[in-house]
Amino acid sequence: MSEAKPDLKARLRLPTRLTRVSWRDLAVVGLPALLIVVAAFAIAGRFIQPPPPSKIVMTAGADGSMFRNYAERYRKILARNRIKLEILPSRGSVENLKRLADPKQAVDIGFVQGGLPADLRSDDLVSLGSLFYEPLFVLYRSAQPIDRLSALTGKRLAIGREDSGGEALALALLKENQIDDGGPTALLRLADQDALDAMLQHRVDAVFLTGDSARSDQIRRLLHTPGVRLFDFVQAEAYLRRFRYLSRLDLPMGLLDLGRNLPARPVTLVAPTVELVARDDLNSELSDLLIEAAQEVHGRGSALARPGEFPSPVERDFPISDDAARYYKSGKSFAYKHLPFWLASPVDRLVVLLVPTLVLLLPALRLVPTMYNWRIRTRIYRRYAQLMAVERDSLQLQEPERAQQITERLDLIEKAVINMKLPPKFADEAYVLRQYIDFVRARLKSVATA
Repeated sequence: MSEAKPDLKARLRLPTRLTRVSWRDLAVVGLPALLIVVAAFAIAGRFIQPPPPSKIVMTAGADGSMFRNYAERYRKILARNRIKLEILPSRGSVENLKRLADPKQAVDIGFVQGGLPADLRSDDLVSLGSLFYEPLFVLYRSAQPIDRLSALTGKRLAIGREDSGGEALALALLKENQIDDGGPTALLRLADQDALDAMLQHRVDAVFLTGDSARSDQIRRLLHTPGVRLFDFVQAEAYLRRFRYLSRLDLPMGLLDLGRNLPARPVTLVAPTVELVARDDLNSELSDLLIEAAQEVHGRGSALARPGEFPSPVERDFPISDDAARYYKSGKSFAYKHLPFWLASPVDRLVVLLVPTLVLLLPALRLVPTMYNWRIRTRIYRRYAQLMAVERDSLQLQEPERAQQITERLDLIEKAVINMKLPPKFADEAYVLRQYIDFVRARLKSVATA
């Protein structure tokens, strides 16, 4: 017995291969977590929009026009955010809409007056909001006031430049009053100064002025002319019911000229609004930036609009884009409120990418240590199972020569334990297992010597 104790101590001093980390086990356990993270990145990536382009193209109006002047203000605002705005001159709303509806045209946004023919529109166009009123001024020469457009039947009417928004609006309203092109009423396509000169020279009986042709100085000049009157849309509510793109404007007495009190009494006008129209694939970040620019340009109010009335998300001829509706409801995101646009753009996309990834990654990281410990202990428990099988065989040992075979099986188990790669924190479990191996070995020796 005295010789058995040193032998037991010697066996207990046999080294077990301890490592800080079993990289193979870590890889087996960590691979599912890695796949979860990769899948999270892939899923999040599908919801991340590409970075906004550095240049967009706007179709505006002719040089010196109101549309062009507004576009120039947009250009300066966008330039502060490192976005270049290229402005294409045009003849007005009709040409702008045709360009936007044509997929072959490299145009992103444009100013479009409400009330243009439906056949010019496209299903892939959306509105970023209404920007301002474009009132219709009808000035006519008559000894007595008239309150129906139908009273202009048989007259000579200047209805605006061909293919202009003003022409389209005039034709629509006149048609509702049974005045059609080609009938007894002469509909003349005259623009701006030509229409003004024709009225002053008695070559036309009435002019329809909108947009750039309806400048306050021109209207005052006509109203100062004896016999020229401003048409009062007393049927404004009926027009609004028939044309959903129209709004009612009440022109107070003296607004055009306080000194001469023009108009001499309150007058009601009808007005379409001009919308900022874009293609439906416009980058959402650019959509936000354009609406922010519109608020700066159009939000301060005017003689015809209250401060803050524009830009407005009220739907007119075009559906409000989802991005615009979200902006009007919630405003800018946190990143865009506190960072410049060029920096907020990548930060916002990074947040969209990381949030869902972290939601999946944190539980996965918590699970990895548990799975790793389970895998290491499974290796140790497997040897326990083998040892229990050997012990059961030793209890049924009838022949001493079988003890040697069982002892060799114990040696193989012990060798496997010694060669196991285990982190240091599992060393005590390995050494306890080896103590049990020596316990079974001692029983076998007692059986063999019996």
